[in-house]
Amino acid sequence: MKRIQELMKELEPRLVEFRRDLHMHPELSMKEFRTTERVREALTEAGIEILDLGTEVGVVGLIRGATEGPTIALRGDIDALPIHEENDVPYRSKTDGVMHACGHDVHTTSLLGAGLILNELKETLKGNVKLIFQPAEEINEGARLLIDHGVMENPRVDAVFGLHTTPDYPAGQVAVKSGGLMAAVDTIRIEVKGVGGHGAIPDSTIDPVVAACSMVSNLQSIVSRNISPLDSVVVSIGTINAGIANNVIPEVVKLTGTARSFEPSIREKLPEMVKRVIDNSVQAFGATASLEYIYHLPPVYNNESLVDLATEVVEEICGKGSAMDPRPSMGGEDFALYMEKAPGFFYWLGTGNKEKGYTHKWHNPRYNTDEKALPIGSGVLALSAIKALERF
Repeated sequence: MKRIQELMKELEPRLVEFRRDLHMHPELSMKEFRTTERVREALTEAGIEILDLGTEVGVVGLIRGATEGPTIALRGDIDALPIHEENDVPYRSKTDGVMHACGHDVHTTSLLGAGLILNELKETLKGNVKLIFQPAEEINEGARLLIDHGVMENPRVDAVFGLHTTPDYPAGQVAVKSGGLMAAVDTIRIEVKGVGGHGAIPDSTIDPVVAACSMVSNLQSIVSRNISPLDSVVVSIGTINAGIANNVIPEVVKLTGTARSFEPSIREKLPEMVKRVIDNSVQAFGATASLEYIYHLPPVYNNESLVDLATEVVEEICGKGSAMDPRPSMGGEDFALYMEKAPGFFYWLGTGNKEKGYTHKWHNPRYNTDEKALPIGSGVLALSAIKALERF
């Protein structure tokens, strides 16, 4: 533990430099070519083996321990968002309309730091550690891509750990949650059909706009009247597209939205509930509707057998009382897909700093990070791997 702390301190300037470089050069999902190369260069320089999965973006490193044993995976996502940065900092994004507004630059840097720490300690490792630098988390495709290309095999992964920044806690605190931490993510696509016509003669039409508006309001009854208030569910419509002119009632309205939930039994019932509401809502106006309900991601559900390990890790890295019990989020994470393949644990890494104004939530153009969290994230991931190798 003393050596880990020493390495965290030694690496801090390098981690800050690396994170700022990533922050200045953000790349969208499946276009993370520069980021991939920067990570690859850093791993190669350290002498860390790189596994070729045959993907254009993303990197997987492998640290082989001194003795045979299990394989533990650590994951960090590398993509940015289509958001124009409003922070006035020297390392502001140099790509207009793209920024690291969800902390993936921190995740990537923390994972690199963990890899460098573990590589220094590899003669003491009782097994292997995979370093998964994953693309395309923001479009829910990266984890699936790497899993399909065998990232959880050869050698087979016995447990997987990851983390996500949160401004809700300051640097030096890390959230450790048993069970559901982040929600399942499903996509809703709806098409409402009516009969178009002149806006001045609505009685000669079947107005799909009015029908769709009623339907959107009624969809909220799923949460308020069809599901127990003790269970967490969100149904939100994010896009509505219809019409070409102010005086024309269109034939079709197209809508997309998201549904979030934790309990599998409730998630299974949601398509039927949504379908019933949209059909009955639009039929009242004489319109019809179709639904495409897409199950995208399961919930991030921390394995209960790893909670004690995670708590020990945080308290050894950050001190007693630093492991916080967080309120779950209805946000989603494709880290959940790795958890379907192996026991997993997902931390929230405190990155907030009220004095510096680092309080903005994920996906905000002013999102930023207290960089004191970088060595902490590295240490938490590294020690998680070490303890898991001993356990598995």
